[in-house]
Amino acid sequence: MTDVPTTRPAPPPVGSTVLGYPRIGRDRELKRAVEAYWAGRIDQDELRRVGASIRSETWTGLLAAGLGSVPGNTFSYYDQVLDTAVMVGAVPDRFRRLGLDPLDTYFAAARGHGDAAPLEMTKWFDTNYHYLVPELGPDTEFSLSGDKPVAEYREARALGVTTRPVVLGPVTFLLLAKRAEGAPADFTPLSLLDRLLPVYERLLTELGEAGVEWVQLDEPAFAADRTDGDLAALRTAYDRLSAVADRPALLVAGYYGDLGPALGVLAGTGVEAVAVDLVAGPACLDDLTGLSGLRSKTVLAGVVDGRNIWRTDLDSALGACATLLGVAGSVHVSSSAPLLHVPYDVRRETRIDPTVRSWLAFAEQKVAEVVLLERALTGGTGEVAEELASAREVLAGRSSAAGRNHQVRAQVDALRPEHRTRGDYEVRAKAQQDKLGLPPLATTTIGSFPQTDEIRRARALRRAGRLSEDEYRRRMRIEIERVIRFQEDIGLDVLVHGEPERNDMVQYFAEHLDGFAATEHGWVQSYGSRCVRPPILHGDVSRPAPITVDWSSYAQSLTDRPVKGMLTGPVTILAWSFVRDDQPLADTAAQVALALRAEVRDLEAAGLRVIQVDEPALRELLPLRAADRAAYLSWAVDAFRLATAGVSDGTQIHTHLCYSEFGDVIEAIDGLDADVTTIEAARSRMEVLADLHEIGYRRGVGPGVYDIHSPRVPAVEEVTSLVEAALAAVPGQRLWVNPDCGLKTRGYPEVEPALRALVRASAAARATLVTAD
Repeated sequence: MTDVPTTRPAPPPVGSTVLGYPRIGRDRELKRAVEAYWAGRIDQDELRRVGASIRSETWTGLLAAGLGSVPGNTFSYYDQVLDTAVMVGAVPDRFRRLGLDPLDTYFAAARGHGDAAPLEMTKWFDTNYHYLVPELGPDTEFSLSGDKPVAEYREARALGVTTRPVVLGPVTFLLLAKRAEGAPADFTPLSLLDRLLPVYERLLTELGEAGVEWVQLDEPAFAADRTDGDLAALRTAYDRLSAVADRPALLVAGYYGDLGPALGVLAGTGVEAVAVDLVAGPACLDDLTGLSGLRSKTVLAGVVDGRNIWRTDLDSALGACATLLGVAGSVHVSSSAPLLHVPYDVRRETRIDPTVRSWLAFAEQKVAEVVLLERALTGGTGEVAEELASAREVLAGRSSAAGRNHQVRAQVDALRPEHRTRGDYEVRAKAQQDKLGLPPLATTTIGSFPQTDEIRRARALRRAGRLSEDEYRRRMRIEIERVIRFQEDIGLDVLVHGEPERNDMVQYFAEHLDGFAATEHGWVQSYGSRCVRPPILHGDVSRPAPITVDWSSYAQSLTDRPVKGMLTGPVTILAWSFVRDDQPLADTAAQVALALRAEVRDLEAAGLRVIQVDEPALRELLPLRAADRAAYLSWAVDAFRLATAGVSDGTQIHTHLCYSEFGDVIEAIDGLDADVTTIEAARSRMEVLADLHEIGYRRGVGPGVYDIHSPRVPAVEEVTSLVEAALAAVPGQRLWVNPDCGLKTRGYPEVEPALRALVRASAAARATLVTAD
């Protein structure tokens, strides 16, 4: 298709930009305010004041940094997909019926309220961000509800900043949605496109009336494989939206990979600009050079990595931009993806080795790189020759100084298939039952218990040097004993030590492994008010000493019931870290797996007969394109098996997975060869069990029956119904009863009654099994 004819006046240049920006506040001000509001310590006015302050600092800071276009409407109190559902009036009736005001209705959809279960949560493409899944059915009616994009544009204008509102595109919104409960089995949310587009058309009209010059519509769903029907929907959407009179200019952003055939579709519509990810999808460069339809459009070249924290190879980035100059009507520089995934400012990390710190670029530094590259692109490299030379020097220094451990590399080179293999499962299961003597529907938790103020205070005092190591260990042991007694009192079958010593399930291990650096202020949003500090994996990985053995063996000494040793798996450590980009991920995963293998063996030697190696991020790193998946799953499964295959048949290996579309990796889950797999299932109402049944999964499985990401305390009847649903698919001897995830973020007033309900539901179902026998 040729360019759509248009008589619209040419829009102003976009200029350099980023596709989004962190929104939690430099010191997690939003997290603290939102949680204070939920707890009733502040009112809505104060919460909104904090939000306005974060928005103001972002907009004015990006303008001062020299961006040609400042993104707007990227702020959210919880999640941008939920914001979009609210904007188009797609809030399920169970939340509307609560009679709450708009903000509390919004939070009810995110967290649940009373008997109203929250929206399902899952991973945002291949990132560690979680979004809330819209629920749509054939009766869903859309309407433009609220004025957030327009209101925030006007708010910025009052501060002297002209922003480019960013809105989730209509096709990606529908592709991310799920079929509402009760909808016909053949219903697909994308069938609602004709019903949804008038809302977007009205939004564009209102933005145009407000004076908006550019609007960004995000369509990252097209970085994944899509059907001809999906591509047709994309064409329909942007043919219609580009025909809206008096609208802003349209920038359609695709990121997290190459847009593939969607790029040609967009080139044939009347949109004025496309943004492409040339970091995760370098193949886009070849696609772009073959599209004549781009000659009247702007291309935003995403050459500054929006997801990792290494400084940009500026010469390579400029080369990519130069290739596009003869292809597009105009070319400007941008981040490859929204900067939601990186921390604010590396200059605050004063405790990181200065050499390592010199290799890093957080959000502020990435903005500076974008601006610098735009200057070089438009004014020539001579204008920024000194800055380019300095960047080359840093890049060369990193290449020569990256930490290499020749012993670790030799161990990786010497690996053989038998290092990743255990004995037959049926033999293992009998040996484990002989040792553990567990009942059907055994109960356990996923690992962490609530982190009290006292625990956090002790860790902070130790970090500040105001608490001795002996006193710190004494306090942690007191907490571990309390958690063990608590679990015994409740009646759990397999216990955990509660992980009071761990700040984060990845950072804790990174702090005890060579090759990592930990940040002080490197917070990024995981979901809602949940923030994490991904460690930086910058060199070869090794374990200088045991990490968890003392804590776990102490817990086991306190009880006759089995206690699980708790480790984070190699794939998850990679997924939730900022990982070196100078060697294949498979090699880095093998190094981490070897370190964990030594830890697993030491736990077994210390008397632990159940060891859990969590891999909640297994699905997260799955490539968006099917052609790339087999290679990833091969090394990911190999890494887990390398970490866990060094134990005897009688030692039971557990793993845990959460908040993903498990059907995509169901055979890999089987391939992990864990004796027991605990898995998120409460919000999805046990959907994963059908996938496991289809592949003939025959090992132990614990589908979660308690959604810990909601403050709701499930009634015994609710938990019982989930257990009964699980029993319909899994024999009782192989079925475990457990929460969806760790309990770290919850409080004991919620956890105690929920776990008691879990144990009671298991006992009732167990009694039914005995009666049936």
